[in-house]
Amino acid sequence: MKIFAPFGYLHYHDESRFRRLLMRKTIVFLCLCLCFGLGCQKKDRQVFTIGIFQINEAPHLNAVREGFIKSLEDAGLREGQNIRLIIRDGNGSILTLHHIALEFAAQNVNMIVPLSTPCLQAALHATQKIPIVFSSVANPVLAGAGNSFYQHLSYVTGMASKSPIQESLEFIKTVLPHVKRIGTLWTPYELNSEYYLDLARQYSKELGISVISVPVSSQRDVFFAAQKLAVKNIDAIYQISDNTINASFEDLSEVADEYILPLFGGFLLATRFGACAALGWDFFEMGYKTGKIAIRVKNGENPRQIPFQSMKKARLFLNLGAAEKQGVAFSKEILERADQILKSDELSTVSSLD
Repeated sequence: MKIFAPFGYLHYHDESRFRRLLMRKTIVFLCLCLCFGLGCQKKDRQVFTIGIFQINEAPHLNAVREGFIKSLEDAGLREGQNIRLIIRDGNGSILTLHHIALEFAAQNVNMIVPLSTPCLQAALHATQKIPIVFSSVANPVLAGAGNSFYQHLSYVTGMASKSPIQESLEFIKTVLPHVKRIGTLWTPYELNSEYYLDLARQYSKELGISVISVPVSSQRDVFFAAQKLAVKNIDAIYQISDNTINASFEDLSEVADEYILPLFGGFLLATRFGACAALGWDFFEMGYKTGKIAIRVKNGENPRQIPFQSMKKARLFLNLGAAEKQGVAFSKEILERADQILKSDELSTVSSLD
C-alpha cells in the first residue's frame, strides 16, 4: 500500500518517517515566515520617525516648520524616502497639544519636535525618554527644560526664541520720540506671552514708557480686545510675539488702521499682516537651525551635550503702506537700515538676509 504525500509516495510502514519529515518541513517553513516577518518589521523600524507639532497655524510657526523640513531635505532626509514626518496642529487647544504629545510617545517616535512653548511643555509631560528638539520657545528654562542653557534635561535641546523686546522698544522710541503709552494684547494661558509682557514692562520703564495690556482668551477675541486697547489713550501698539495673537494679527491691524495707531509687530512677518514695522528673528532661519540640531541628534549625538541655542541677528522689516495709514513716517536712516520694505503691495529687499 502506498500513501501519497507532498514529498512523494511512501509505503505505509514508512508513515512515521513521513510524519517526521513533514514536521521538519513545516518547522522550516514557519521559521522562514517568522524571519521574513521580523525582517520587514526591522526594516520599518529603520525609518526614522519625527513627530512635529505646533499650537496653531500662526505664520511664524509655519515658517519655523518650513525651515526645519528644508534643513532636513538639504541634508538628504526626505519624507517618504528615508524619514517619516508626522505633522500635527493643536488648533489653539492646550488639551489637544497634550493628546498629540501622548500619541507621539505611544507611537514611540524617534524624535519629538515641539514648535512653541506650550508644545514643549506638553512634550515634557508626555515623555522622559524620546529625544525632544524644540524651536520657537521664548524661555526653555522657564518652560521646565532645564536649569540653564548648558545644564538641561538629558533628552532635550533646541532653539530658544527670546524676542528682542528691549531693542524693539528702543526702535519705537526712535520712530516716535514722544511716545508715552504703548498697548499690547497678551494670552494668559501662554507662559511665553506672560514672560514677554513682563519683559516689555521692565524695559519700557527704563525708557519712560507705560505698557497698557488687555488679555485675550482665544483667536476669536483678538478683534474685540484690540478695540478695547485702542480706546485706552495709547500712543502706539507694540504687539509682543504671542502664538494666539500672531495667528489673528490681521484683526489687530484692522483696528490699528481704524484708530490711526502705529502698530509695531513682535515678529517679522507681522509687516505682511498690517504692522508698520517689526523687529525680530527670521523664523524660517530659526527652523533651519533647529533642523541642523535634529540631524546631530539623529546621527547619535547626545542632546545633553548640545546647549540650547539662540538667534543672534535681529532683522527689521517695514511696511510703508501700513505706516501711511497709521500716521508713521520713517527717517532715511531707518529706511536704509531695513532688511525688507513692503510698499504698495510690492516686497522690496533692500539688504541681504543672509
